[in-house]
Amino acid sequence: MIIDLISDTVSKPTKGMLDAMMHAKVGDDVFKSDPTTNALQEKAAAMFGMEDALFFPSGTMANQTAIKLHTQPGDKLICDKYAHVYNYEGGGAAFNSGVTCKLIDGHRGMFTSKQLEEAVSGRSDIHVPYSRLVCIENTTNKGGGACWDFSELEKIQKISKENNLAFHLDGARLFNALVEKNETPNQYGHLFDTISICLSKGLGAPVGSILLGSKEHIAKALRIRKLFGGAMRQVGFLAAAGIYALDNHVARLADDHQKAKEIGVVLESLSYVTKAETIETNIVIFYVDEAIGDANFINKMKEKNILLTPMGEGKIRIVTHLDYTNEMHETLLKELKNF
Repeated sequence: MIIDLISDTVSKPTKGMLDAMMHAKVGDDVFKSDPTTNALQEKAAAMFGMEDALFFPSGTMANQTAIKLHTQPGDKLICDKYAHVYNYEGGGAAFNSGVTCKLIDGHRGMFTSKQLEEAVSGRSDIHVPYSRLVCIENTTNKGGGACWDFSELEKIQKISKENNLAFHLDGARLFNALVEKNETPNQYGHLFDTISICLSKGLGAPVGSILLGSKEHIAKALRIRKLFGGAMRQVGFLAAAGIYALDNHVARLADDHQKAKEIGVVLESLSYVTKAETIETNIVIFYVDEAIGDANFINKMKEKNILLTPMGEGKIRIVTHLDYTNEMHETLLKELKNF
Protein backbone atom coordinates (compact mmCIF):
# COMPACT_ATOMS: atom_id res chain seq x y z
CA MET A 1 0.00 0.00 0.00
CA ILE A 2 1.46 3.35 -1.10
CA ILE A 3 0.33 6.30 1.00
CA ASP A 4 0.85 9.29 -1.26
CA LEU A 5 0.54 12.56 0.63
CA ILE A 6 2.73 14.67 -1.66
CA SER A 7 -0.29 16.68 -2.84
CA ASP A 8 -4.06 16.58 -3.27
CA THR A 9 -3.34 16.46 -7.00
CA VAL A 10 -2.44 12.75 -6.82
CA SER A 11 -6.03 11.52 -6.45
CA LYS A 12 -7.67 9.48 -9.21
CA PRO A 13 -11.18 10.08 -10.60
CA THR A 14 -13.90 8.25 -8.68
CA LYS A 15 -16.18 5.74 -10.39
CA GLY A 16 -18.97 8.30 -10.53
CA MET A 17 -16.65 10.86 -12.06
CA LEU A 18 -15.37 8.39 -14.66
CA ASP A 19 -18.94 7.53 -15.62
CA ALA A 20 -19.73 11.23 -16.06
CA MET A 21 -16.62 11.65 -18.22
CA MET A 22 -17.37 8.66 -20.43
CA HIS A 23 -20.93 9.81 -21.09
CA ALA A 24 -20.12 13.49 -21.71
CA LYS A 25 -21.47 15.19 -24.81
CA VAL A 26 -18.60 16.89 -26.60
CA GLY A 27 -17.86 19.26 -29.48
CA ASP A 28 -15.01 21.51 -30.53
CA ASP A 29 -14.37 23.93 -27.70
CA VAL A 30 -12.14 26.17 -29.84
CA PHE A 31 -15.36 27.06 -31.67
CA LYS A 32 -17.23 27.23 -28.32
CA SER A 33 -19.30 24.22 -29.41
CA ASP A 34 -18.47 21.77 -26.64
CA PRO A 35 -21.73 21.60 -24.66
CA THR A 36 -20.23 20.11 -21.51
CA THR A 37 -17.47 22.70 -21.31
CA ASN A 38 -20.03 25.45 -21.84
CA ALA A 39 -22.16 23.95 -19.07
CA LEU A 40 -19.19 23.87 -16.66
CA GLN A 41 -18.32 27.49 -17.39
CA GLU A 42 -21.93 28.62 -16.95
CA LYS A 43 -22.24 26.62 -13.72
CA ALA A 44 -19.07 28.10 -12.22
CA ALA A 45 -19.99 31.66 -13.20
CA ALA A 46 -23.46 31.29 -11.67
CA MET A 47 -22.02 29.76 -8.51
CA PHE A 48 -19.76 32.77 -7.94
CA GLY A 49 -22.25 35.36 -9.19
CA MET A 50 -19.80 36.44 -11.88
CA GLU A 51 -20.55 37.20 -15.52
CA ASP A 52 -18.47 34.58 -17.27
CA ALA A 53 -15.90 31.80 -16.93
CA LEU A 54 -13.31 29.98 -19.01
CA PHE A 55 -11.91 26.46 -18.62
CA PHE A 56 -8.11 26.07 -18.55
CA PRO A 57 -5.81 23.04 -18.56
CA SER A 58 -4.00 24.29 -15.44
CA GLY A 59 -4.24 26.71 -12.56
CA THR A 60 -0.90 28.24 -13.50
CA MET A 61 -2.20 29.10 -16.97
CA ALA A 62 -5.38 30.57 -15.47
CA ASN A 63 -3.36 32.73 -13.06
CA GLN A 64 -0.91 33.80 -15.74
CA THR A 65 -3.80 34.76 -18.00
CA ALA A 66 -5.29 36.88 -15.22
CA ILE A 67 -1.97 38.65 -14.69
CA LYS A 68 -1.70 39.41 -18.40
CA LEU A 69 -5.31 40.66 -18.43
CA HIS A 70 -4.68 43.23 -15.74
CA THR A 71 -1.18 44.47 -16.55
CA GLN A 72 1.17 45.81 -19.21
CA PRO A 73 4.93 45.09 -19.47
CA GLY A 74 6.80 47.18 -16.92
CA ASP A 75 3.93 47.19 -14.44
CA LYS A 76 4.05 45.91 -10.87
CA LEU A 77 2.12 43.06 -9.26
CA ILE A 78 1.74 43.06 -5.46
CA CYS A 79 1.54 39.76 -3.59
CA ASP A 80 2.75 37.96 -0.48
CA LYS A 81 6.30 36.58 -0.47
CA TYR A 82 4.81 33.04 -0.26
CA ALA A 83 2.37 33.55 -3.15
CA HIS A 84 2.06 30.77 -5.70
CA VAL A 85 2.10 33.25 -8.60
CA TYR A 86 5.59 34.31 -7.50
CA ASN A 87 7.12 31.08 -6.16
CA TYR A 88 5.68 28.23 -8.19
CA GLU A 89 4.74 29.45 -11.67
CA GLY A 90 8.16 29.39 -13.27
CA GLY A 91 8.69 33.14 -13.24
CA GLY A 92 5.69 33.42 -15.54
CA ALA A 93 4.70 36.90 -14.37
CA ALA A 94 8.02 38.22 -15.71
CA PHE A 95 8.24 35.92 -18.74
CA ASN A 96 4.65 36.11 -19.97
CA SER A 97 3.61 39.60 -18.89
CA GLY A 98 6.85 41.49 -18.27
CA VAL A 99 5.79 42.54 -14.80
CA THR A 100 7.80 42.80 -11.61
CA CYS A 101 6.57 41.59 -8.22
CA LYS A 102 6.41 43.65 -5.04
CA LEU A 103 6.54 41.08 -2.24
CA ILE A 104 4.85 41.73 1.08
CA ASP A 105 6.26 40.03 4.17
CA GLY A 106 2.99 38.66 5.51
CA HIS A 107 2.15 35.86 7.94
CA ARG A 108 1.80 32.36 6.47
CA GLY A 109 1.13 33.78 3.03
CA MET A 110 -1.36 36.43 4.18
CA PHE A 111 -0.76 40.17 4.46
CA THR A 112 -2.89 42.90 5.99
CA SER A 113 -4.65 45.88 4.46
CA LYS A 114 -2.22 48.10 6.35
CA GLN A 115 0.72 46.34 4.70
CA LEU A 116 -0.88 46.80 1.30
CA GLU A 117 -1.44 50.48 2.00
CA GLU A 118 2.26 50.84 2.83
CA ALA A 119 3.22 48.94 -0.33
CA VAL A 120 1.30 51.26 -2.65
CA SER A 121 2.22 54.53 -0.94
CA GLY A 122 5.21 56.66 -1.91
CA ARG A 123 6.62 57.54 -5.29
CA SER A 124 4.47 57.21 -8.38
CA ASP A 125 6.45 58.62 -11.27
CA ILE A 126 8.36 57.58 -14.37
CA HIS A 127 11.22 56.09 -12.29
CA VAL A 128 9.21 53.29 -10.67
CA PRO A 129 6.94 50.52 -11.99
CA TYR A 130 3.23 51.37 -11.93
CA SER A 131 1.26 49.29 -9.43
CA ARG A 132 -1.57 47.59 -11.34
CA LEU A 133 -2.58 44.35 -9.63
CA VAL A 134 -2.98 42.75 -6.22
CA CYS A 135 -2.94 38.94 -6.07
CA ILE A 136 -3.91 36.90 -3.04
CA GLU A 137 -3.96 33.11 -2.61
CA ASN A 138 -6.64 31.36 -0.56
CA THR A 139 -5.89 28.92 0.95
CA THR A 140 -2.17 29.58 1.12
CA ASN A 141 -0.09 26.65 -0.10
CA LYS A 142 3.33 27.59 1.27
CA GLY A 143 1.57 29.01 4.34
CA GLY A 144 0.15 25.59 5.24
CA GLY A 145 -3.43 25.77 4.02
CA ALA A 146 -4.22 28.91 5.99
CA CYS A 147 -7.47 30.78 5.30
CA TRP A 148 -7.71 34.54 4.90
CA ASP A 149 -10.06 36.51 7.12
CA PHE A 150 -12.86 37.72 4.85
CA SER A 151 -13.19 41.09 6.55
CA GLU A 152 -9.49 41.71 5.88
CA LEU A 153 -10.02 40.84 2.23
CA GLU A 154 -12.81 43.44 2.10
CA LYS A 155 -10.38 46.05 3.45
CA ILE A 156 -7.75 45.02 0.90
CA GLN A 157 -10.30 45.30 -1.89
CA LYS A 158 -11.22 48.82 -0.74
CA ILE A 159 -7.57 49.91 -0.84
CA SER A 160 -7.17 48.26 -4.24
CA LYS A 161 -10.13 50.20 -5.63
CA GLU A 162 -8.92 53.47 -4.16
CA ASN A 163 -5.58 52.98 -5.90
CA ASN A 164 -6.98 51.70 -9.23
CA LEU A 165 -5.52 48.24 -8.68
CA ALA A 166 -7.11 45.13 -10.12
CA PHE A 167 -7.80 42.38 -7.56
CA HIS A 168 -7.15 38.72 -8.47
CA LEU A 169 -7.73 35.65 -6.34
CA ASP A 170 -5.63 32.55 -6.86
CA GLY A 171 -8.29 30.25 -5.47
CA ALA A 172 -6.56 26.95 -6.22
CA ARG A 173 -7.89 25.61 -2.92
CA LEU A 174 -10.63 28.17 -2.39
CA PHE A 175 -13.27 25.52 -1.74
CA ASN A 176 -11.24 24.27 1.22
CA ALA A 177 -11.46 27.77 2.68
CA LEU A 178 -15.19 28.03 1.91
CA VAL A 179 -15.93 24.74 3.68
CA GLU A 180 -13.71 25.50 6.67
CA LYS A 181 -14.93 29.09 7.16
CA ASN A 182 -18.56 28.43 6.18
CA GLU A 183 -18.36 31.05 3.43
CA THR A 184 -19.98 31.12 -0.02
CA PRO A 185 -18.60 31.42 -3.56
CA ASN A 186 -20.88 34.41 -4.07
CA GLN A 187 -19.09 36.36 -1.34
CA TYR A 188 -15.84 36.04 -3.24
CA GLY A 189 -17.41 36.68 -6.63
CA HIS A 190 -18.54 40.10 -5.44
CA LEU A 191 -15.11 40.97 -4.08
CA PHE A 192 -12.63 40.08 -6.84
CA ASP A 193 -12.18 41.18 -10.43
CA THR A 194 -10.97 37.72 -11.44
CA ILE A 195 -10.80 34.36 -9.65
CA SER A 196 -9.06 31.13 -10.60
CA ILE A 197 -10.32 27.90 -9.06
CA CYS A 198 -8.66 24.51 -9.40
CA LEU A 199 -10.71 21.37 -10.03
CA SER A 200 -7.81 18.91 -9.83
CA LYS A 201 -6.72 19.47 -6.23
CA GLY A 202 -9.12 18.76 -3.36
CA LEU A 203 -12.08 18.42 -5.71
CA GLY A 204 -10.46 15.42 -7.36
CA ALA A 205 -10.84 16.09 -11.09
CA PRO A 206 -7.96 14.77 -13.24
CA VAL A 207 -7.23 18.09 -15.02
CA GLY A 208 -8.44 21.64 -15.11
CA SER A 209 -9.00 25.06 -13.60
CA ILE A 210 -11.51 27.81 -14.26
CA LEU A 211 -10.97 31.55 -14.56
CA LEU A 212 -13.94 33.71 -13.60
CA GLY A 213 -14.50 37.37 -14.37
CA SER A 214 -16.51 39.88 -16.35
CA LYS A 215 -17.58 39.17 -19.93
CA GLU A 216 -14.92 41.61 -21.09
CA HIS A 217 -12.21 39.87 -19.04
CA ILE A 218 -13.15 36.42 -20.29
CA ALA A 219 -13.32 37.55 -23.91
CA LYS A 220 -9.73 38.78 -23.56
CA ALA A 221 -8.79 35.63 -21.62
CA LEU A 222 -9.95 33.51 -24.55
CA ARG A 223 -7.39 35.23 -26.76
CA ILE A 224 -4.63 34.93 -24.13
CA ARG A 225 -5.40 31.23 -23.55
CA LYS A 226 -4.94 30.69 -27.30
CA LEU A 227 -1.68 32.65 -27.19
CA PHE A 228 -0.44 30.46 -24.32
CA GLY A 229 -1.34 27.28 -26.22
CA GLY A 230 -4.25 26.39 -23.97
CA ALA A 231 -7.06 26.09 -26.52
CA MET A 232 -8.54 22.58 -26.43
CA ARG A 233 -10.88 20.58 -28.66
CA GLN A 234 -13.20 17.87 -27.26
CA VAL A 235 -12.38 18.89 -23.72
CA GLY A 236 -15.91 18.14 -22.48
CA PHE A 237 -14.64 14.79 -21.23
CA LEU A 238 -12.57 16.73 -18.70
CA ALA A 239 -15.21 19.40 -18.11
CA ALA A 240 -17.62 16.63 -17.11
CA ALA A 241 -15.21 15.69 -14.34
CA GLY A 242 -15.26 19.32 -13.20
CA ILE A 243 -19.05 19.41 -13.08
CA TYR A 244 -19.10 16.15 -11.12
CA ALA A 245 -16.49 17.53 -8.72
CA LEU A 246 -18.48 20.69 -8.03
CA ASP A 247 -21.65 18.65 -7.48
CA ASN A 248 -20.17 15.87 -5.33
CA HIS A 249 -16.77 16.68 -3.86
CA VAL A 250 -17.10 20.03 -2.09
CA ALA A 251 -18.77 19.10 1.21
CA ARG A 252 -16.48 16.10 1.67
CA LEU A 253 -13.44 18.42 1.94
CA ALA A 254 -14.33 18.60 5.65
CA ASP A 255 -13.15 14.96 5.93
CA ASP A 256 -9.72 15.91 4.57
CA HIS A 257 -9.53 18.77 7.07
CA GLN A 258 -10.43 16.48 9.96
CA LYS A 259 -7.74 13.95 9.05
CA ALA A 260 -5.16 16.74 8.71
CA LYS A 261 -6.03 18.05 12.15
CA GLU A 262 -5.72 14.56 13.62
CA ILE A 263 -2.25 14.28 12.07
CA GLY A 264 -1.43 17.63 13.65
CA VAL A 265 -2.42 16.39 17.12
CA VAL A 266 -0.03 13.45 16.76
CA LEU A 267 2.79 15.67 15.48
CA GLU A 268 2.42 17.98 18.49
CA SER A 269 3.02 14.99 20.78
CA LEU A 270 6.24 13.82 19.11
CA SER A 271 9.61 14.78 20.60
CA TYR A 272 11.38 14.84 17.22
CA VAL A 273 8.93 17.37 15.76
CA THR A 274 10.16 20.86 16.60
CA LYS A 275 7.17 22.76 15.20
CA ALA A 276 3.88 22.15 13.41
CA GLU A 277 2.01 25.01 11.76
CA THR A 278 -1.59 25.66 12.76
CA ILE A 279 -3.83 23.39 10.67
CA GLU A 280 -7.05 24.78 9.21
CA THR A 281 -7.62 22.79 6.05
CA ASN A 282 -5.92 19.85 4.31
CA ILE A 283 -2.28 20.94 4.40
CA VAL A 284 0.06 20.02 7.25
CA ILE A 285 3.46 21.68 7.50
CA PHE A 286 5.93 20.68 10.18
CA TYR A 287 9.64 20.68 11.04
CA VAL A 288 11.75 17.87 12.49
CA ASP A 289 14.83 18.01 14.71
CA GLU A 290 17.98 19.06 12.87
CA ALA A 291 19.66 15.83 13.98
CA ILE A 292 17.11 13.98 11.83
CA GLY A 293 16.77 16.51 9.01
CA ASP A 294 13.87 16.97 6.65
CA ALA A 295 15.43 15.12 3.70
CA ASN A 296 16.37 12.14 5.84
CA PHE A 297 12.91 12.03 7.42
CA ILE A 298 11.22 12.08 4.02
CA ASN A 299 13.49 9.29 2.74
CA LYS A 300 12.88 7.13 5.82
CA MET A 301 9.12 7.54 5.43
CA LYS A 302 9.42 6.67 1.74
CA GLU A 303 11.00 3.36 2.77
CA LYS A 304 7.71 2.71 4.59
CA ASN A 305 5.75 3.56 1.40
CA ILE A 306 4.67 6.95 2.80
CA LEU A 307 5.34 9.79 0.38
CA LEU A 308 5.82 13.34 1.70
CA THR A 309 7.32 16.43 0.10
CA PRO A 310 9.84 19.13 1.15
CA MET A 311 8.76 22.77 0.98
CA GLY A 312 12.15 24.40 1.55
CA GLU A 313 13.39 26.11 4.72
CA GLY A 314 13.21 22.74 6.52
CA LYS A 315 9.46 22.44 5.99
CA ILE A 316 7.84 19.06 5.38
CA ARG A 317 4.37 18.96 3.84
CA ILE A 318 1.53 16.47 4.13
CA VAL A 319 -1.61 17.00 2.06
CA THR A 320 -4.76 14.95 2.69
CA HIS A 321 -7.15 14.17 -0.17
CA LEU A 322 -10.07 12.01 -1.25
CA ASP A 323 -7.89 8.95 -2.00
CA TYR A 324 -6.39 9.03 1.50
CA THR A 325 -8.42 6.33 3.22
CA ASN A 326 -9.09 5.65 6.89
CA GLU A 327 -6.77 2.63 6.69
CA MET A 328 -3.98 4.80 5.28
CA HIS A 329 -4.66 7.37 7.98
CA GLU A 330 -4.25 4.85 10.80
CA THR A 331 -1.05 3.51 9.23
CA LEU A 332 0.44 7.00 8.91
CA LEU A 333 -0.37 7.91 12.52
CA LYS A 334 1.21 4.66 13.71
CA GLU A 335 4.40 5.19 11.67
CA LEU A 336 4.73 8.78 12.87
CA LYS A 337 4.49 7.60 16.49
CA ASN A 338 6.97 4.78 15.92
CA PHE A 339 9.55 6.77 13.93
